[in-house]
Amino acid sequence: MILIGNITLPDFPLLLAPMEDVSDPPFRAVCKDNGADLMYTEFISSEGLIRDAIKSRQKLDVFDYEKPIGIQIFGGDEEAMAMSAKIVDAVNPDLLDINFGCPVKKVVSKGAGAAVLKDIDLMERLTKACVNSTSLPVTVKTRLGWDEESRNIVEVAERLQDAGIKALSVHGRTRSQLYKGEADWRLIAEVKNNPRMHIPIFGNGDIDAPEKALEYKHRYGVDGIMIGRAAIGYPWIFHEIKHYLQTGTHLPAPTIEQRVGVIKKHLQKSIEWKGQTLGILEMRRHYGNYLKGLPNIKEYRTKLVTLKEPEAIFSLLDDINKAYTGIEIQPRRINMDELAYSCG
Repeated sequence: MILIGNITLPDFPLLLAPMEDVSDPPFRAVCKDNGADLMYTEFISSEGLIRDAIKSRQKLDVFDYEKPIGIQIFGGDEEAMAMSAKIVDAVNPDLLDINFGCPVKKVVSKGAGAAVLKDIDLMERLTKACVNSTSLPVTVKTRLGWDEESRNIVEVAERLQDAGIKALSVHGRTRSQLYKGEADWRLIAEVKNNPRMHIPIFGNGDIDAPEKALEYKHRYGVDGIMIGRAAIGYPWIFHEIKHYLQTGTHLPAPTIEQRVGVIKKHLQKSIEWKGQTLGILEMRRHYGNYLKGLPNIKEYRTKLVTLKEPEAIFSLLDDINKAYTGIEIQPRRINMDELAYSCG
């Protein structure tokens, strides 16, 4: 078992990464159904929470069926982070996570996310401010360093642990890499194997298949894996990895009935949480990923992203289910570059 404060996770847990504009409650619901052990909200601006910004506040929505669930915040000001930690504490998630890894310009330019990697003293102060302001276990997600000349994650991990965090997730790239090139897990392994470290260490980056999950588990010795892009349009990856770790065999690819069933649940949750108009609109970005690999799917996909009424969409999904029943679906070939998202 893996312990994060008072949270008990199974041996070698699989975590859903916090992804901006992706990891909302509807998406988390289908990932939870398919085996995610611990999930996080989209990252939330500490300044937005303090200003009572509607979008930031909405991201605080967590539900009992999601547990254990962590709320992730970001920022570069100690007072704002401390106040945000208190706000998060009142919502009563299972943990508070701090984002020190987001590489996008609009975040970094404000001295937040991965920008904090350039000032480890500030990172330590921000972390302590959160730890001292909440009763929740505090965790951190970060990267190897700012650039190739400052891959200082081993020192960072020690100092974050000393500041009071209960677990650390490390994306195997620097900020300057963004999501390009191959994630380097060797430094993640150094963090895990550091005799000073006693908190769980989770690896993140490029896990897109059960075989790779097993390989990285044994090669790098991490306590668990955080999965981001590979779960977009394919929440089954959690069950597939777990099955492979236990048996060494692959589960069959999800059937068209399973695919349509997940799309329907995702859409229904999206409508319930965001309202009909926005829920339908924001669901459109997901159809292509869910239906990828189906032959001659373009016509159906085009209709899905133009229909505006729930009844018409659900009816079309039933038509897709009927049209593809009995057709063998090839295992997914994932292109991680096509699934790039804005933070992690």
